[in-house]
Amino acid sequence: MKILLPVDGSALALDAVQHALRLAREGLRASFVLANVQEPTTLYEMMTVHDAEALRRMAEGAAAHALEPAQALLQNAGVEYEVVVGHGDAAHTLLDLAEEQQCEAIVMSARGVGGFAATLGSVSRTVLHDGTLPVTIVRHAEPEAVEGDDLQDDLEAAGG
Repeated sequence: MKILLPVDGSALALDAVQHALRLAREGLRASFVLANVQEPTTLYEMMTVHDAEALRRMAEGAAAHALEPAQALLQNAGVEYEVVVGHGDAAHTLLDLAEEQQCEAIVMSARGVGGFAATLGSVSRTVLHDGTLPVTIVRHAEPEAVEGDDLQDDLEAAGG
């Protein structure tokens, strides 16, 4: 099975990579495609930099920086993986990359702030809605309550 792992350099994205590695350790025979999507160059960037090659190098550098922590996890785990970088709208570019790379599933993080977006970010929501592959959304693990935590003490005192 070939699994697309979209990463943006965030800790949330690394949670998804770690989840995929856990599946592999538990016996899932899989190879991985580590993907990063760079947004298109803005008009402002084109007007201020004036050098298409410099803009391309900046995008490549940003992609390499975003991919580095996930690559380290995959290398340390000794699993087979490829790296792809796309350019454009993140969600639809990820779906295109998954198809081009002949992936059979996507494992990605949920990202978003507030309301429904707290459950799913716009990219994960679009990948789920517009894609045809199975998608696993990995939520960021909240730190467990520690001894002496005020909220935990309040819950225990209330009998909960």
